[in-house]
Amino acid sequence: MTKKKWALITGGGGGIGKSLVQEFLEAGYFVISADIAYDTISKNSNGSLSLPVDLQQVAKSEDYTNEFVQQIQSITNGYGIDCLINNAAVQILAPCTKLTRKHWQTTMDVNLLAPFFLSQAFSPVLIKNKGAIVNISSIHAMQTKKEFTAYATSKAALSALTRNMVLDLGTEIRINAIEPAAIATEMLKAGFTGKPEQYAELESFHPVNRIGQPKEVAELAVFLCSNKAKFVQGACISASGGISNSLSDPK
Repeated sequence: MTKKKWALITGGGGGIGKSLVQEFLEAGYFVISADIAYDTISKNSNGSLSLPVDLQQVAKSEDYTNEFVQQIQSITNGYGIDCLINNAAVQILAPCTKLTRKHWQTTMDVNLLAPFFLSQAFSPVLIKNKGAIVNISSIHAMQTKKEFTAYATSKAALSALTRNMVLDLGTEIRINAIEPAAIATEMLKAGFTGKPEQYAELESFHPVNRIGQPKEVAELAVFLCSNKAKFVQGACISASGGISNSLSDPK
C-alpha cells in the first residue's frame, strides 16, 4: 500500500492557493496550508490543516524558520513533507521613482528569500522522501508592464533560483516553477469591478481568448510533483494562454 504523502503550500488562503490546496487533496495528499492570514493551527472541513506563517520572519530569522520546520515535523509525526509549493507572494505596484526600501525589502522577503530559505530548510526531508519543490513564479519574470518593477524583479529572481538550485540538488529533489499570466482569482476580478469592457479586452489579448483559472495552475503543480514528471527538472513552465507569444498593438 502506497503511503499517503504530505504537501506544504504557502499562501494557501489566496486565490491560487485555495485551488492548490483542493487539487492536492483530490490527488490524495495530506495538505498543510500555511498563510499569514491564519491565527492558529486548525483543521478545515475539506481535511486540510491551516497553519500560520510569517514569511518575512522566515526570510530574516533562522530560529523562526527552524521552529516552523519543527512544527511541520510534529504535524507529520516525523515523516516530513513530500512537496513544497512556494506560492505566497506580495505585489506592490509603484513607479520606480516611488519604490521605497520597505517596498523592496517586503517584496524580496516574501517572494524570493522565504522560498529559498524554506527550500533550504526542508531540503533534508525532501531528499529523504524523494520530494519536489514547485515555485509559483509569474509571466512577469520575463514580460512585465509599468509599475511592476519590484514584483517583476522578484519573480525573475525566483525563476532563476529554480534553475540554479537544480545544479546543486538535481539528483535528489525535483525543482520546477510555473509562470502564470492573468489568472481569474477573486483579487483580479475585483480589480475589474464595473469594467466589463476592460476585462473582455484582457481576455482577448490571450490567444486562447480567456484568462486562466486557478485550478489550471494547481493541476500543473500536482503534475510536477508526481512521478509522471520525473524527467521535468529545472523548468520554468509558461502557463500564459499564449499571451507570452503575442504582441498586442493598438487597434
